[in-house]
Amino acid sequence: MGRGGKFKKGGRGGNRGGRGGHRDAPAGHRPYTTYPEVKKENERFERYYDGLLLLPEEEKAEFWAALKKELPNSFRFCGSKGHALSVKRLLQNRYIPEITRITHEGTLVNPPQPVPWYPDSLAWSMSTPKNVIRKFPPFSAFQKFLVSETSVGNISRQEVVSMIPPLLMDLRPGMTALDLCAAPGSKAAQLLEMIHRGEEARIRQVVRKFLGAENGEIKSEETLEEEAAQLEADPSDDGRATGMLIANDADYKRSHMLIHQLKRLSSPNMVVTNHDATMYPSIRISNPTDPSKPNYLKFDRILADVPCSGDGTLRKNVNLWKDWAPAGALGLHITQVRILVRALQMLKPGGRVVYSTCSMNPVENESVVSAAIDRCGGPSKIEIVDCKNQLPGLKRKLGLKEWQIIDKSGRVWNSWKEVEEFAQSSEEGVIPSRLADTMFPITEGDCVDLPLDRCMRVYAHQQDTGGFFITVLHKLAEFKAKPEDAKKQATAAAAAAPTVEAAATTNGSANGVKRSLEENETEETALKKQKTAEETNGQEAAIPLIAEPAVSEVAVEAAPEPAPEPAVEPATEVATSFEGVGTADGPMTEVTEVTEVAPEVASLDSTTATPTVQTPSAAAPEQPERKRKPQGPYEEPFKYLQPDNEVIKSVTEFYKISPRFPSDRYMVRNAMGEPAKAIYYTSALVRDILVHNEGRGVKFIHGGVKMFVKQDAPSADVCRWRIQSEGMPILHGYVGEDRVVVLKNKETLRRLLVEMFPKISGDEYKKLNEIGERVRDLGLGCCVLRVEPEGDDEEFCETMALPLWKSFQSLNLMLPKEDRSAMLLRIYNDTTPLVNLGSLVKEKKGEEGKAEAEAAEAKTEGEDDTKMEDIQDEEVKVEDVEMTDNVKVEEEAAIKPEAAVKDEPVV
Repeated sequence: MGRGGKFKKGGRGGNRGGRGGHRDAPAGHRPYTTYPEVKKENERFERYYDGLLLLPEEEKAEFWAALKKELPNSFRFCGSKGHALSVKRLLQNRYIPEITRITHEGTLVNPPQPVPWYPDSLAWSMSTPKNVIRKFPPFSAFQKFLVSETSVGNISRQEVVSMIPPLLMDLRPGMTALDLCAAPGSKAAQLLEMIHRGEEARIRQVVRKFLGAENGEIKSEETLEEEAAQLEADPSDDGRATGMLIANDADYKRSHMLIHQLKRLSSPNMVVTNHDATMYPSIRISNPTDPSKPNYLKFDRILADVPCSGDGTLRKNVNLWKDWAPAGALGLHITQVRILVRALQMLKPGGRVVYSTCSMNPVENESVVSAAIDRCGGPSKIEIVDCKNQLPGLKRKLGLKEWQIIDKSGRVWNSWKEVEEFAQSSEEGVIPSRLADTMFPITEGDCVDLPLDRCMRVYAHQQDTGGFFITVLHKLAEFKAKPEDAKKQATAAAAAAPTVEAAATTNGSANGVKRSLEENETEETALKKQKTAEETNGQEAAIPLIAEPAVSEVAVEAAPEPAPEPAVEPATEVATSFEGVGTADGPMTEVTEVTEVAPEVASLDSTTATPTVQTPSAAAPEQPERKRKPQGPYEEPFKYLQPDNEVIKSVTEFYKISPRFPSDRYMVRNAMGEPAKAIYYTSALVRDILVHNEGRGVKFIHGGVKMFVKQDAPSADVCRWRIQSEGMPILHGYVGEDRVVVLKNKETLRRLLVEMFPKISGDEYKKLNEIGERVRDLGLGCCVLRVEPEGDDEEFCETMALPLWKSFQSLNLMLPKEDRSAMLLRIYNDTTPLVNLGSLVKEKKGEEGKAEAEAAEAKTEGEDDTKMEDIQDEEVKVEDVEMTDNVKVEEEAAIKPEAAVKDEPVV
């Protein structure tokens, strides 16, 4: 083994070459591994899309040329509108002018450009070649800016076309939204920003009115934001956002990547769940009219950005040129239909579902939309929204009304009738593998003339992007979904040969076996699965699942005598059939247990108990119930604290928190229900959902914002719970003036950012300018540093609230190191290394002096305060700690986000 040591990642390098060094390589560098360049050709792929899209010859050449070019880099400014505009202005004023002066090979380099159709020019794209970016220093500075702002959540590296679906949802403050396939989280972040749109302005209005300071000074950006965000947009709860986003992903590790992405937005209105989107469970909420009856949440908006074959991502996933096969799209079709049907079932009448894929294949796009509408009652229940006037500037193509399907062997089919005729005329009498009637244009019934041209197709050559498909669906009325195998039963019954029936079952509905097992489950069978839950849960399942009159048509019907529970093997076989299929969102992971199927799914029990599924299990001897292992490690429960909890009372008293701030929304994550390490805060709706669904099998893995963290304090009189940086924007307006320090000078903030633990003992406090005397006289412990810039400095104009800790002899700005560095670069264009003054003092003293100093310090400040100098290094770790067994999973996702990215590039 090399001298780098086995625990060092790649060794320290240096002149020794490090671990795994190469004798011919330069010192400290590993030799580059070169891979053969992927040949960007696929004759079957190109022939299929040439025949399908029927583009004019000139446009066809542009289409294929664009797909063979490298995808431009793109990014989006995040957070509140005022903050995002501030960071964008920095890009325009500091970095763009430098880049526009660069010439390469006699021509000016193209700088980053705003995406023309994105609102407020908050999305940008850059097509500069990598060799140019590496060569010129202005690009290096720009790259540092991107990385720095991305690390703190001010910029999201996201593919341009993936920004489209959230913009078409018409999501407004106060609405409830669900993102069914959310990881890695860029689209979910857009939705969360929409839910909080104008919240800061509304809260400022309420707080100023409460304090009687309506004539207080307001900065120009804030004024514009307040004019655009009237308090009436979300008037209840003192201006705080009352809407909610549930972000879901079927894969446990990817759902923790999702948490890492969304936590940076510090939203108490967000919950993350881990469920199979095809069988997403009902979410119970309170029933004000009749508390004895269960009530279930219906969403205003749902995003179904489903797993797909991803052939629209060829520009960044170049291996698709050699790996593309029709089986990828065919194998996902039924899953995609189920996800869309489930989304429509959970939607309010009048609500909107946006369905999207990064595929160009109609079997994943138009055929899924038409099949789902057909199952959900037709155009009288579900309407395709015409979005041609939305996002002006976005170039797009109309959805297809006619298309062909290519099977695994490369044969192209024009209709399901053609497939059936082939099966009847062939010797085997078998339908080609994975083909189903729902894949083809509908030829009979109410859905024959669906306006599929209202769907949107975005191609690579139109605006130098990837390929994408988007459809907006509007729910007109409640419905009872048809069982997905109704047509297959009719086809099987009409077929003369048993082999044809077997083939239809295998190829037409094999992918639906997992769903059928769940849909055919009677109430009694469902109760079997809940034997390990509390008794009340079993009773809940027996209650009629719908309380609202509007949804009465989907109530559970009387179920027949239940057959023995089907064996699990068919579902396992189906799940395996999806493995290896390249998707844009990763494979759908099977959820192993759902304790209560949603009301709409349960309503299918009596109608989907078909001989196709139940005959084999009826013939077989009854087997004992199989208990499948739950997916993912154990998650600590969410336990809410009472307002009279001693910790809550002491925190409220110490910070003089206004009684207008709700004290009944604090929550901890441990089974004991007592504050141990962290206290979280959620919105009222999130609280109600977490409380009403406890013990019902809904897998919540994250919710709320970390508001307080336990901290070693120098004395018993000092509150041991400090305000966490992510909770500060929510709480600071309600903290009493006794615990607030106002900073106005730009250089004072710079010193607090660069220096950790600046001294305030003796006359040292005078170096802190306008806040010196205030912090000298302030009581020990955590306080709010309210930054209120003076003057007209465009780089120092944003009001901020930051946590500050005062000890006996020093101060410390309680921010992670990356946040400090990002703020220094953003406000001061400064890359000065951070300085830990507490560590420097100890290093200057010898070992003996150091021991004497520590003894004196312990005597003066108390035994707990000696740990304060380690806070800065611990801060990042504290913020990332979830009080569960999944810390390693989340850390891994944070370190390697590229491992499971859907269609968004990662820094």
